[in-house]
Amino acid sequence: MARRRYVARGVPGGYRIWDSRGRKWWGDHYELCPDDLLAELNGPADHARITALLKRYRALKR
Repeated sequence: MARRRYVARGVPGGYRIWDSRGRKWWGDHYELCPDDLLAELNGPADHARITALLKRYRALKR
């Protein structure tokens, strides 16, 4: 199995996405683990789908 580029890491108060190739945090702080967003980032990486998932997770924060 190939090594994943993006992984969710637990931080105080929720999760952040870690970019293992760039060695930096990617995106926002999430209260729930963004499993479908991670699957899209590590898989086909369709820009429209990633944008829709980001909007959905931002709406959950409000």
